[in-house]
Amino acid sequence: MPFQNELLLIGSLLFHFSAVLVAWRLFGKAGLYAMTVFSTVAANIEVMILVSAFGMEQTLGNVLFAASFLITDILSENEGKKAADRAVNLGIFTSLIFVLTTQSWLLFIPAEGDTVMEGVRRVFANTPRTILSSMLVYAVTQRFDVWLYHKWWEYTEKKYGDSHRFLWLRNNGSTLVSQMLNTVLFTLCAFWGAYPTSTLLSIMGSSYLIFIVTSLCDTPVVYIARWMKKKYQL
Repeated sequence: MPFQNELLLIGSLLFHFSAVLVAWRLFGKAGLYAMTVFSTVAANIEVMILVSAFGMEQTLGNVLFAASFLITDILSENEGKKAADRAVNLGIFTSLIFVLTTQSWLLFIPAEGDTVMEGVRRVFANTPRTILSSMLVYAVTQRFDVWLYHKWWEYTEKKYGDSHRFLWLRNNGSTLVSQMLNTVLFTLCAFWGAYPTSTLLSIMGSSYLIFIVTSLCDTPVVYIARWMKKKYQL
């Protein structure tokens, strides 16, 4: 099917950003924490898959990583820095438990009739480097994103005397910088030596281009989340 990967990526963006809002509406802060756990686990699996879309080689997982940045921005805007930092801690803890659990599966000796272990080994044999890289980069960039979000907020509130305005600036001003840091650090930590330099640069370029698009797309979602907070008293 022509443009199948492109359509799937667009659909994934719409689905996961919508899921974040649904979780926020139904369960409030707890729903966003749950989505943080899901996004972290799923992204750490997806990121091992390399696909071609929009004329570029890229790893999957970019949309789910973008969703995790969206979640911390919604929490920062509506619940404060402490709540956003808690979501980051949940993501780190989840990644650690995930890598320990998946690696423990590989220690079992499968029965003669087993038909699954070979596939599991193929998927998770290289997981430690990817997951540990993801966990480290996630911890650094997400904390930086939360810190920078509130620094932008302090700056605009001090300069203009209004804490409500300039959501778009603190949202994009923090996410775009954090995603650049995320793209470079993760690609180097996870894939250095596994792919040629040309592929690494392609992954960096395509990943950050996607993050630019997702960052711009998540701004109206953060506005909607703030409106929902007021309307539904979340």
